[in-house]
Amino acid sequence: MDLFKLVRRVDLVLALTILALVSYGTLMVYSATRADAGGLLFLRKQVIWVILGFVAMAGAAIFNYNRLRHYTTFIYLFNLALLIAVFFVGYSTLGARRWIPIGPFNFQPSEFAKVFLIIVLAAFLATRRGEVTRAIDLFLAVALVSIPLFLIFLQPDLGTALVIMMILLGMLLVGGIKIRHLLMIIAVGLLICLLVFQFNLLKEYQMKRLMVFLNPNLDPLGAGYNLLQSKIAVGSGQLLGKGLFSGTQTRLQFIPSRHTDFIFAVVGEELGFVGGVVLLILYFIAISRGIRIATTARDMFGALIAAGVVSMWLFQIFVNLGMTIGIMPIAGIPLPFFSYGGSSMMTHLIAAGLLLSVYARRFK
Repeated sequence: MDLFKLVRRVDLVLALTILALVSYGTLMVYSATRADAGGLLFLRKQVIWVILGFVAMAGAAIFNYNRLRHYTTFIYLFNLALLIAVFFVGYSTLGARRWIPIGPFNFQPSEFAKVFLIIVLAAFLATRRGEVTRAIDLFLAVALVSIPLFLIFLQPDLGTALVIMMILLGMLLVGGIKIRHLLMIIAVGLLICLLVFQFNLLKEYQMKRLMVFLNPNLDPLGAGYNLLQSKIAVGSGQLLGKGLFSGTQTRLQFIPSRHTDFIFAVVGEELGFVGGVVLLILYFIAISRGIRIATTARDMFGALIAAGVVSMWLFQIFVNLGMTIGIMPIAGIPLPFFSYGGSSMMTHLIAAGLLLSVYARRFK
């Protein structure tokens, strides 16, 4: 293959955008943790995950995504096995059992479940050729997601459960679901939410997060502390920010989870409105390339994979940025390519690799 053909098969815009996002995020992780005891350890771990993630992304891009159809049963069962293993060999922190320790690193199966379910759902919906018109097809699609969703909810990991539900809705829309069936799913989802509240199935800290969203001043030194400090940090950054490594809320460690869920607060404080806009532009480019890949895919399977990835990114970006500035409840959802965490980084880089694979094989 000559150089021209090779370049044609790589979405350089998407690849370079992902590289820019990861580089930007790694810099902000360092800024958020440099004042901590052993702060360099966070940077070293993140760099290791980034390197492994890019290797995985390259592997996913080179691999012919159509071959994944032959392994969907194995992928689904492997996903369930990992989610079940969490309850036996995983460890608990902050009231949740989500992580399996592997040496000095922690592995979070619920993060990888997003990509696994995108592949499985895409294979199932592709057989319907973009016309999910029968109730039985809709029931089976929901059933495929329900078992892993239930296991994730039990951990509990409400944020990831919500992401998976949005992935399902996005893929069903591309898969040709009828409007009445979509409205029925939304109605059932609302009913489930009401039942969760009615029977008090949420953990105490989850209820407090919802109450604080409605009234941030309800518990300013407890459940509302994260949100209030985040809003102070973002607001104090103004137009150009206080300067890289110069954020007082960040450096004095007033912002909890500043390198994970609330990393955008660090961007807002240190780089201001301009730094936030740059981040949003990068996300806009990545999302728009994902949509273009979905519309130019050579088959329904590729289009559905792209739709699932775009749905995942859109929802996570919207919720994470929203909870940082107080327009969404705190849900523990990391910012794609940006938040500290190996499982999250690997998941999104593999998802990007799948998009590149679909793009590379768009010509028949």
